[in-house]
Amino acid sequence: MLSRRSVLLAALAAGVPCSACTSGGAPVLEELVLATGPDGAVFREIGGALASALADELPETRVVSRSTGASVENVRLLQEGAVQLGLSSLDPLVGGALLSADDPAGISAVGRLYDSFMQVVVPADSPVRRLSDLAGRPVSFGPTESGTEFTATRLLSLLGIPVDARRMAHAEASRQLVAGTLDAFLALTGIPTPAITDILDTFPLRLLDLPDEAVRLAAVYSGPYVPATIPATTYGTLGPCRTFAVPNLLLARTALDADVVEVVTRTVFTQSERIAAGHPEASRINVRTGIATGRVPLHKGAERWFRATKR
Repeated sequence: MLSRRSVLLAALAAGVPCSACTSGGAPVLEELVLATGPDGAVFREIGGALASALADELPETRVVSRSTGASVENVRLLQEGAVQLGLSSLDPLVGGALLSADDPAGISAVGRLYDSFMQVVVPADSPVRRLSDLAGRPVSFGPTESGTEFTATRLLSLLGIPVDARRMAHAEASRQLVAGTLDAFLALTGIPTPAITDILDTFPLRLLDLPDEAVRLAAVYSGPYVPATIPATTYGTLGPCRTFAVPNLLLARTALDADVVEVVTRTVFTQSERIAAGHPEASRINVRTGIATGRVPLHKGAERWFRATKR
């Protein structure tokens, strides 16, 4: 008698939908890998919580949360077929940066999740008061192939501000800021971000105000950049901070079985409180805004779930 694994692999090879190999109605997939983000970033925490929820919904599937540099690496891993799901900010995905509307490179959206905020962090006693003051200084752009690196490079190039750009995880950047080997770090991530909250009680910080940067970015790169304010309640003594926000998407390989993606979509939007626990901004995950994925098309499995939900 063939094993369940052999039946599954044979069915997949023959092109049979994944739902044809189910137990108790749940789609069966041998492994589902979700690309998340680096140490100290909300992507990593949200991704880990989502992977845990999916493991409950797909009991016969090994669900893996994979730590990465974040957005740009996640898109590359999806394109290569190394992962099936991945988190990404919207800006690397539009305007021909990584994908285009005409050539989505085999990637679709499960849905829009929440917004990331650009946070420029300096020591409280730093002489740096505005972004231009960072010229010539050592500054972390986040990990290699991260959304932070992508957006920071785009922003400072647009403004003509040359810095000593360094690449590292946000948690490492906060440690180096405390040690005095960095003058600032940029983090395009959800709020509050652990890289800030983990040191705020012992090392006084400031966030740089960015009142005009979203307008400048939007004038050149239409679509993903929106003026925003980090609320005063986010980091206590840091107060409100003007900056810009970028939407985040959960992406899937277009080839991933629609039945699996339908379960993923249902899990994201019905278990959002569990997934976003401890992250107020991520608590905005909801069905109403979930379909607003910009130029990235929805996966057929996600479309199916959203249509059924609206009935």
